[in-house]
Amino acid sequence: MSIRHGLLALLSQGPRYGYQLRTEFESSTGATWPLNIGQVYSTLSRLERDELAVRVGADGEGRFVYRITPAGEEEVRRWFATPVARADRPRDELAIKLAMAVTAPGVDVRAVVQAQRNATMRALRDLTRLKAEPPAEPASQGDHAWRLVLESMIFQVEAEIRWLDHCEAYVARAVPPVPDMPPAPDAPAADPPVPGEARR
Repeated sequence: MSIRHGLLALLSQGPRYGYQLRTEFESSTGATWPLNIGQVYSTLSRLERDELAVRVGADGEGRFVYRITPAGEEEVRRWFATPVARADRPRDELAIKLAMAVTAPGVDVRAVVQAQRNATMRALRDLTRLKAEPPAEPASQGDHAWRLVLESMIFQVEAEIRWLDHCEAYVARAVPPVPDMPPAPDAPAADPPVPGEARR
């Protein structure tokens, strides 16, 4: 999701000012995508430039309020109706790391996979613990949004664990193990004492 479309989606619910948009954006994404206020205002400036939002004055505390335009409403409808392409998602650093490990000499790919699996298992435990916490009563729209984001994260982590299992099995079949490093040479033996030195 782009920040641009996220802010437009919030503006489609009614006029808002910058800090309000930042707070609601972070709440809607379960705080998994923190924004700084500079990102919010630079995005709002671009939305104004593209005639997707317009500044409609200030509230009682002097904060500039923005409203979505008809063109912005159409942009939000188009965004919600368009599937997210795989090519639009960030590159998978873990996949790139393992691909590099397989081709780099001297790297123990099995150890790389195992270290990642341990970290991913810890993340799954933390997310599962969060999911088990009882929701606030009555559940708000923000609670529902956070629940969806949390479950998406759990599914992604579970999929990563399955993929790591696959990688481990593939490496065991296809990648020769890293040879053990030769032992360090023994330290040279001390020179034998010269007869008579010990008595000096």
